[in-house]
Amino acid sequence: MKETYTIAVDFDGTIVEDEYPGIGKPVIFAFETMKKLQEEGHRLILWTYRNGKHLDDAVAFCKENGITFYAVNKSFPEETFDPKYSRKINADYFIDDRNIGGLKGWGEIYQLLIGEKPPEVKTKKQKKSWFPF
Repeated sequence: MKETYTIAVDFDGTIVEDEYPGIGKPVIFAFETMKKLQEEGHRLILWTYRNGKHLDDAVAFCKENGITFYAVNKSFPEETFDPKYSRKINADYFIDDRNIGGLKGWGEIYQLLIGEKPPEVKTKKQKKSWFPF
């Protein structure tokens, strides 16, 4: 049996282009990758700065695009806390555009999570030159 993970995913700049408080265009392969992860049994949590109507809009947008999250801004669906305060949640991985080094492509994210290595790219050997560069 494959290992499954709880994965917290940011919204603005990660699932969609950052147009906060509006909703930007979907980031390429974001929804396809999240659907595949859910099909494989991984739990996705929407972990975003958004709240109130802006959060409701983001959740609805994701649902329209085929993603219903296990939980939103909390570790478990039944969890309760004061929504005015942000707090760290229990997740195995966090996918966020604010990572050091930025957001990896969704294809690479998928490969990292399921343990596959990206295909090796074969390059042509260059002729040796006396130039040092």
